[in-house]
Amino acid sequence: MTTRNLKDGSKKPWLCECYPQGRAGKRVRKRFATKGEATAFELHLMKEVDDKPWLGSKPDHRRLSNLVELWYMLHGKNLKSGEHTRLRLGNMVEDLSDPIAAQLNSKHLATYRAARMNKGRGQEHKELSIASNNVDFGLLKAMFNKLIKLGEWKLPNPVSGIEAIKKPESELAFLTEQEIHLLFEVAQQSPIGDELTKIYKVCLATGARIREAIYLKGSNLTKYRITYNNTKGKRNRTVPISEELYNQIYKPTNDRLFTCGYGVAYKWLTKALPHLPEGQATHVLRHTFASHFMTNGGNILVLKEILGHQHIDHTMIYAHFSPNHLSDAVRFNPLTNLSI
Repeated sequence: MTTRNLKDGSKKPWLCECYPQGRAGKRVRKRFATKGEATAFELHLMKEVDDKPWLGSKPDHRRLSNLVELWYMLHGKNLKSGEHTRLRLGNMVEDLSDPIAAQLNSKHLATYRAARMNKGRGQEHKELSIASNNVDFGLLKAMFNKLIKLGEWKLPNPVSGIEAIKKPESELAFLTEQEIHLLFEVAQQSPIGDELTKIYKVCLATGARIREAIYLKGSNLTKYRITYNNTKGKRNRTVPISEELYNQIYKPTNDRLFTCGYGVAYKWLTKALPHLPEGQATHVLRHTFASHFMTNGGNILVLKEILGHQHIDHTMIYAHFSPNHLSDAVRFNPLTNLSI
């Protein structure tokens, strides 16, 4: 079964072609104006067969791409990250040559994961990072789980046997005061240096992610406070700022405060700080805020709220920056009362 765009310039370019009774049965072909209509018709035919148990169970010939589109239509399009997830799943479908989903198994997927290449992202022809692999396979597993829950997938989840790869803890990169000065100096070399400086300042002053700072609107700004909405953690948070920073970024508008795009902000950040560990450039300003906050005696629970973390475990990675962190090790170790 397949749904494809014939691209013939007709009013109904989308063709649904399937065999409800299997390859040996009757072929059904019908054209539609949109992909959604074609997919819905295919689902209708398949459900019609499912509702006739006397016909016996039939093989599921749907391809992985059919399931991705089905997931998106029934669930993904309602998610904030739905389109992005659809794109990532689509990349996996392409890598796997769009197999019949029922033929996928853990061995097949584990072999694919081990050989995945970083196509078109960062350094080409380089193996994909552990983090990216874990994210993608987590999305694929979640897609099958959702289809099972919706009654649209009757077979076991083929990704259930694929466990996330354990990644060694890497040291978090954060900027020294000297590096912060260097960042601002290099940013001023950009045609939009003043705006970049303000964006970086917002990140360093509030622990914001770069995207959060870039897409701030005037409506997010009240006197000496910034409110972040639609965040990665899906939690709104309000962070106080200094009067000086407020005056620097304030505009009498409800629209965006900055015109800069993410790519430009990232480019000048990595130009100023090319030594940053791989994968940490996007969050280094957030890490810098958190590490300096704890080093200067900040409270870990307050930091959790500022960063918008749902769980304290996520914030505890910064605990060791506290000057008092685990200080009892000095006071209570067995050598304390011994003269050796």
